[in-house]
Amino acid sequence: MHDEKCECDGDCICPVQGIIDVVGKKWAICIVNHLGRAKSLRYNEIKNQIGVISPKTLSDTLKVLEKEGLISRNVYPETPPRVEYSLTKKGTELKTALLPLLKWLQTQ
Repeated sequence: MHDEKCECDGDCICPVQGIIDVVGKKWAICIVNHLGRAKSLRYNEIKNQIGVISPKTLSDTLKVLEKEGLISRNVYPETPPRVEYSLTKKGTELKTALLPLLKWLQTQ
């Protein structure tokens, strides 16, 4: 996320810039929301719940969210390998912070 020092006075929204780059991606908020409603989900479960997302977009978005520390990717040593995604503490905090925005959007 955004690491540059903010040189604003008063109400500064500079820290928002870094997270906007991440959650501003087309499906990021939707993925965080779905993972926040479940303990963990597998790739196909996420894809089926969203419905209209392409496999490449889902894969790319999951990688970005994992890189930013918002989700964790757990690989289980089974044959075939089982992979589950879940929110990290930071991801859960983001979902909590997004709830007022999501509720506001439902009224629009």
